[in-house]
Amino acid sequence: MAVALALAALLIERAAGYPSALFARIGHPVTWIGALIAALDARWNRADRPEAARRRAGVALVVLLLGLAAAVGALAALLPPGWAAVLALGLLTSSLIAQRSLAEFVLAVAEALETGGLPAGRAAVAHLVGRDLDALDEAGVARAAIESLAENFSDGIVAPVFWLAALGPAGGVACKALNTADSMVGHRTPRHAAFGWAAARSDDLVNLPASRLSALLIAAAALTVPGARAGAALRAVARDARHHRSPNAGWPEAALAGALGFGLAGPRAYGGTLSTDRVMNEGGRRDLGPADIRAAVGLYWRACTTLALSLALLLVAVEVWR
Repeated sequence: MAVALALAALLIERAAGYPSALFARIGHPVTWIGALIAALDARWNRADRPEAARRRAGVALVVLLLGLAAAVGALAALLPPGWAAVLALGLLTSSLIAQRSLAEFVLAVAEALETGGLPAGRAAVAHLVGRDLDALDEAGVARAAIESLAENFSDGIVAPVFWLAALGPAGGVACKALNTADSMVGHRTPRHAAFGWAAARSDDLVNLPASRLSALLIAAAALTVPGARAGAALRAVARDARHHRSPNAGWPEAALAGALGFGLAGPRAYGGTLSTDRVMNEGGRRDLGPADIRAAVGLYWRACTTLALSLALLLVAVEVWR
């Protein structure tokens, strides 16, 4: 049932997204999880506590989030088996996936650059990245949007779908909870270096299989996009992915860069400090613009379709095996 659930959730989210009226009325599971993390951050991560105590508190946060995910899984297990349960749970767990919203946020950057120029582009990409915006020219804004698209394809779509298919609702909720915790407290700042350590490491582990799968999905999708190159995507992954500052983000970024002939990542400014990050797909074109953002989103949607087809084939294989 878990594979069927993952496929149902993916298709429901692609068709309907998360209704804005529902968000306005009750919020979103990510906002609920975020509110809990923020409250525990304020209570457990006080500056007057020793570093070791704050690290232990961060571990406790991760254990608590995993416990909540297990509770969700236990409640879901109470439903009678069958397709009605799959559809009901698919509707609920579709909120863990962000296909539509990710594409909308990234396309908004292209539209902002086209209609409002660089200032509007910087304002739009601020919803996606945390780097210094004043240092970005138009090409830098476009690259930032495309890099976020690639990374969040892995973190926001493939990872929750993978864990839904592997472990059911508990896996999907655990993945989303850890990803939310990492984005909120998993930073190497004086405040969060100790408290966020467990969240950051757990999120890296949870996203490890998804990042590798994401690269393969992008390469496979490139076979269906005129002008894209699947072989170049795989070569860029093999050459560059391991050199990214993140243990996971380099895989989808290198794949997308290679597939479309872009040069992504490279030196970027965070908090006034210029990083020494390696370029994904060295030699690829770095002077990118709105049309390139749209091309990346087109490949992204093909990769999402490839993921859905892969789940459908897996579901058929499971049924035949039975």
